[in-house]
Amino acid sequence: MTTTAPQEYDIVIAGAGPAGLSAGLYAARARRKTLLVERKVTGGQISLTAAVENYPGIDSINGFELAQAMHRQAEKYGMETAYADVSAIDQVDGKHLVVTSEGSYLANAVILAGGADYNRLGVPGEERLTGFGVSYCATCDAAFFKDQTVAVVGGGDAAMDEGLFVTRYAKKAYMVHRRDTLRASAILQERAFADPKMEFVWNTVVEEILGEDAVSGVRVRDVVTGETRTLDVAAVFIFIGLTPNTDYLRGKLRMDGGGHVVVDEWMQTEVPGIFAAGDIRADSARQVVTAAGDGATAAIRADHYISDAFPAPQPARGPAAATTR
Repeated sequence: MTTTAPQEYDIVIAGAGPAGLSAGLYAARARRKTLLVERKVTGGQISLTAAVENYPGIDSINGFELAQAMHRQAEKYGMETAYADVSAIDQVDGKHLVVTSEGSYLANAVILAGGADYNRLGVPGEERLTGFGVSYCATCDAAFFKDQTVAVVGGGDAAMDEGLFVTRYAKKAYMVHRRDTLRASAILQERAFADPKMEFVWNTVVEEILGEDAVSGVRVRDVVTGETRTLDVAAVFIFIGLTPNTDYLRGKLRMDGGGHVVVDEWMQTEVPGIFAAGDIRADSARQVVTAAGDGATAAIRADHYISDAFPAPQPARGPAAATTR
């Protein structure tokens, strides 16, 4: 039985969100043979965003359109794209074997940009209205709901921090939490309780997000009494955790307690030739612009790494020419 040798690339990028697309652009422009591997749709989380208004130089753009523009730009410089699920990365003779559902690729360097998935409530209306009032990022979307009433779901640090940001714009925020105490840090709790725009709705879960073309309300249930009611809101901000796409990397790379890959300021992991950028890395700001910056940084460093670890062979010199006087 014969086996097909894996295709070889200078750089393989896992994930086509803003970090991966930016890395692809910089890697391709550096004249590195580059492959971008994406399991779903190009753009990652931003492809679900109706309007991006905080990307420098662009007043407003649909998230999916921005992702497509970034993809086309990188492919213009020679980046290739494969649609597959990355299942493993193994080291082979100083290089990295990227195993996917559609085959394997051998790379001098790998940039991990698989991002993280926001934990969903899993209730009716959530998926349909994502980007139309359902949001997982206050920094991205709060400004759309100036002087309106919104709901914030969650009780941890992210929910309080993002909720405080929401109230810079909203006239009122229902803080919906399934317990009667918060899990957030003491300082964030103090700030939240002191915010007159926040109204806490304790022991309560969301059962349905209402609206046709945009959010018009949420149906909630008191877990103690069983009573249901409707909150009239224009948006629902959901902060119940993030799950980074790093299961296949466990035991191979250093991670923080949440499963995010630990990197240095150059996006380098402790494994030579493996980099991580965007939401998949520890301490990410989880913004389009910072993810793009991470991707560019990782690609620049990967280019330098390849030059050092895999120097191009020097042309052979002929015999020295005779000199005369």
